[in-house]
Amino acid sequence: MMTSTSCPLCAETGGVLVAQGPRWRVIRATEDANFPAFYRLVWTAHVAEFSDLDADGRRECMEAVACIEQALREALAPTKVNLAALGNVVPHLHWHVIARFDWDSHFPAPVWAAPRREVPGGAEARLALPLAALDARVAAAVSAFLQQRDA
Repeated sequence: MMTSTSCPLCAETGGVLVAQGPRWRVIRATEDANFPAFYRLVWTAHVAEFSDLDADGRRECMEAVACIEQALREALAPTKVNLAALGNVVPHLHWHVIARFDWDSHFPAPVWAAPRREVPGGAEARLALPLAALDARVAAAVSAFLQQRDA
C-alpha cells in the first residue's frame, strides 16, 4: 500500500471512523456542524484519481459509495444526497457522501458555498435519528456489502 507522509488522509483517519474494509474506510466528517450527515469513503492507498484504481477497485469503490448513499436515504429521507470527489485540496482519492435537506443552511447551494440561512437549534437536532445510530446504519450497510462481496 502506497502512502504519503505529507497527506492528511494517509496520516490521520480524517473524522469519526464508521467502518473499514480492506481497501477503504468510511468516516463521518466533523468539521462543519451545518452538515452532520456528511460521510467520506477514503481509499486506503494513496492515489489521487479514481482512474488510478483498477476495474475491480473502481467497482468496489462505487458500490461502497452507493451503500452509504442508500443508508442515508433510508435513515434520513433527505431532499438530496450529494456525491463529490474533488480532491483539489487533498489529492487523495475520497468520495463525499452528504445528506442534504431543504432546511439546511446552504440548500440548494453546495456545502462549500456561503450559507443562506440559520438552522434554529442546529442541523444535528433536525436529523431523524442520533448520529451514533446513523453511524451504525452506515456501518451495517457497508458491512453487508463486504460480506456479500466476499461470499
